[in-house]
Amino acid sequence: MSFNTFGRLLRFTTWGESHGPALGAVLDGCPPGLALSESDIQPWLDKRRPGTSRFTTQRQEPDQVKILSGVFEGKTTGTPISLMIENVDQRSKDYSDVAKAYRPGHADYAYDAKYGFRDYRGGGRSSARETAARVAAGAVARQILSGVQIRAYVTEIGGDAIDRAQFDDAQIDANPFFCPDAAAAGRWEEIVDEARKSGSSVGAIVECVATGIPAGWGAPLYAKLDSELAAAMMSINAVKGVEIGDGFAAARLRGEANADPMRPGADGKPDFLANHAGGIAGGISTGQPVVIRIAFKPTSSILIPVETINRAGEAADILTKGRHDPCVGIRGVPVVEAMMALVLADQMMLHRGQCGR
Repeated sequence: MSFNTFGRLLRFTTWGESHGPALGAVLDGCPPGLALSESDIQPWLDKRRPGTSRFTTQRQEPDQVKILSGVFEGKTTGTPISLMIENVDQRSKDYSDVAKAYRPGHADYAYDAKYGFRDYRGGGRSSARETAARVAAGAVARQILSGVQIRAYVTEIGGDAIDRAQFDDAQIDANPFFCPDAAAAGRWEEIVDEARKSGSSVGAIVECVATGIPAGWGAPLYAKLDSELAAAMMSINAVKGVEIGDGFAAARLRGEANADPMRPGADGKPDFLANHAGGIAGGISTGQPVVIRIAFKPTSSILIPVETINRAGEAADILTKGRHDPCVGIRGVPVVEAMMALVLADQMMLHRGQCGR
């Protein structure tokens, strides 16, 4: 079986391949009467669009979204919303060698082992190009989330981390790395440039914070807010790790240090003195900011020869020609935001369905 649909009440299905004529998403369960146009979606796709700097793939895709259904006179109708993004800059010939041998670290062998067949053009369905459809669907989810703000940024590239004392939100949109530390962004230019020029790649860590979420979202035991977020983030191409709140660092603390103390606050709500839990306790939102970190591996498509095998099981070496991100985590930022939005919108609807508010 293949599973291309995510969500419970707000469900989205993505379709299409990297080098096919188009890709897109169908979003079902969206409430009717929401204002929605292509101009509400396009800015988020522009953040993810390739070819915007020398630090990303030079594939030139306008990523113009078309709404095919589910909207009438500028309002959602409650019926499935179909979104399409055309592919216009494919170079399938770049993958002639990939057709003969598997790229280590990529999904080539795993897809072939499962299906007995694979689309080698850019990885087909396993390509990060699929995430454009997620970003489009996430833009619709943002229209549902009134009052919720979602902000993602890169905190580390190639093992070099930001200085949190120098965190400046205004810097996130002022450099090509979505980096909140201007000094770190300067260092990352050299790190990514060196990897790109040598034909290699580097990994990254993206952090995402959502604010304005009331206490109560999340459905234990098997639809916990944090488990849904973890599943959503792990479904993104090249993601190999997810942390909620302090994450693995919590394992190195004592109980009293890891606790999030409370004092009486306004309107009978607690005033939290810390947020080690990342805004989620028992799988339910606490009203604090929801904090998540995502680890992106280095791009597997590189120009440095790597040992592999071909489809006949014979030894081979392979390097991947074409246009690839030297750090896929950079363009992962809007994808992470989109998946956060989709999970939160779904959980909001689940909560209202059970609790009526």
